[in-house]
Amino acid sequence: MAISASMVKNLRERTGAGMLDCKKALEHTDADIEKAIEYLREKGLSQAAKKSTRIAAEGLVAVQSDENGKVAAIVEVNSETDFVAKNELFRSYVKEVVDQVRATKATTIEDFLSEAWVIDTNKTVNDVLNEKISLIGEKLNIRRFDKIEAENGLVESYIHGGGRIGVIIEFVTDVVNDNIKECAKNIAMQVAAISPKYVSRKEISDEFVEKEREILKQQALNENPDKPENIIDKMIVGRLNKQLKEICLVDQQYVKDGDLTVEKYIANIAKENGATLSIKRFVRFETGEGIEKKEENFAEEVARQIQQ
Repeated sequence: MAISASMVKNLRERTGAGMLDCKKALEHTDADIEKAIEYLREKGLSQAAKKSTRIAAEGLVAVQSDENGKVAAIVEVNSETDFVAKNELFRSYVKEVVDQVRATKATTIEDFLSEAWVIDTNKTVNDVLNEKISLIGEKLNIRRFDKIEAENGLVESYIHGGGRIGVIIEFVTDVVNDNIKECAKNIAMQVAAISPKYVSRKEISDEFVEKEREILKQQALNENPDKPENIIDKMIVGRLNKQLKEICLVDQQYVKDGDLTVEKYIANIAKENGATLSIKRFVRFETGEGIEKKEENFAEEVARQIQQ
């Protein structure tokens, strides 16, 4: 059967594959559109496998909240290059993934990848991921996700740097109005900017504090080898408190008013609005954090692709 231009166009619109690949797929399957789609998916999986050893350390973080402020989702999807991370096709895909996270019941990446894709339940999340790898031409990776559902209060989300950093944060409150929502947004921005590790010191284990104490003590001994140990112990109290303030959100200096801590700012807002207001938890993702990036010579990379 002759392969017409309209058939190639139809297949391309349904799969997003290149014109030449669509033509070859139709030739391979005797112009059977459905079989051609399967053929391209299989080809895509093969191409994705070839890219599985590459390092994906760029990408985007996306957040999504419902209109009622009760559910918020966050996801990090990685690509190999910053160029792809700025591509509209990739950005649209990441938006679909965070929508999937908001709907999911999965708690692990493995379960998430194996569940049905909400846009097309005939496919899994992993199927669609591999299709995007084939289409975009780079290794992609859904690295991590989280979701917060507020029971007694609201959830706020914030994205910074076009997707470099994302935050979702839950507040417990008995009043939800514009002032409370603005406060929640401000604190989400604080988390993005200052990167605390905990909400408050109550979350920090005794083991962590003791380990930090020992590290600070050794530093002080190295700096002051002639001082007695009891003097060193007094010196590190201030250093330890300073360090704990930096990693605990409520103890941090509020970025919009240096005269206040975050805790004091929240207390002021609560008092002004006749509300109870406290932070329950937050999630902060920064693209590529903790991933060792592989340095590549760009010219060599292009040469390799041409040879392939």
